[in-house]
Amino acid sequence: MTSKAADQGGDRSRYLVGALFGLAAVSIWAGWMPITRLSVTTSLTPYDLAMLRFGTAGLLLLPVLIRRGLALDRLRWWELLVMVVGAGAPYSLVAASGLRFAPAADAGVLTPGVMPLVVAVLASVVLRERIILRRKVGYGLILLGVIVIAGLAALLPGLQRSVGHLLFLSAAFMWACYTIILRKAALAPLHAAAIVGVGSAAGFTPIYLATQGMHFTHAPVKEIAFQMMFQGIVATILSLYLFGKAVSILGASAGAAFGALVPAMAALLAIPILGEAPSPGDWGGILAVSLGVYLSSGGPLWRRTRMVLPVDATEGT
Repeated sequence: MTSKAADQGGDRSRYLVGALFGLAAVSIWAGWMPITRLSVTTSLTPYDLAMLRFGTAGLLLLPVLIRRGLALDRLRWWELLVMVVGAGAPYSLVAASGLRFAPAADAGVLTPGVMPLVVAVLASVVLRERIILRRKVGYGLILLGVIVIAGLAALLPGLQRSVGHLLFLSAAFMWACYTIILRKAALAPLHAAAIVGVGSAAGFTPIYLATQGMHFTHAPVKEIAFQMMFQGIVATILSLYLFGKAVSILGASAGAAFGALVPAMAALLAIPILGEAPSPGDWGGILAVSLGVYLSSGGPLWRRTRMVLPVDATEGT
């Protein structure tokens, strides 16, 4: 096997590992939206969820932050603030508040679906990442696919639904800013999750207690326990770790591209959960998004490689 073929094999293996981390993070995001919408429209408020989410994550991740510190050798104070705001309690409040006005399907399109496009723009400006043609094609397919899956109604304003859309787009921008800082600082995924979790807990807990008291205790105990586990451990610690690994392996733009799979994944999950099969148009959208994510995330293009055999030194003598 030639060295070129070996390099291509290494690139494919690296991409596969990064893609698995990205897909795992996306799976959590896809589940977070319907679970959060159900909660904020029944027993808990967005403020309650943020408290349960980052109170739990902050407590569990405090030993990690004590051991590793605030990474001020890599981060400026304002960058530290951007990380906490972009993926912490402020992001959670904005995204969860949007779910009070618009359905989870819209959130999937307008937050993780749009976020890769925002990251690509920011990465080209801040990190000087060059957007090659294949990635431009990929982003175009992503945009086309999410529009097809969601339908134009999800992108057009309409009464209170437009308020939700504005909040979803704001959340997409916030998470994109977090992604850029994460890549720029090259932090270990668990360290980054600790900064976000503990920073959010320290900043938000006093505000919550002063304005809401212990409002979350009005919800059923089972609901509180479930949200502490899901929001605090799965949606915060685990998803931030998985996303951070994808970004560290693939880069900011490529790692973020997997977020566009959320609308497609939601459509596929509707088959076993709701018994709703995607329409022919939806299947086309799913295919477009999937191909777009592969291209924009830097998936290797398989080429036929020619094997060069060593020449026998005795040949022709």
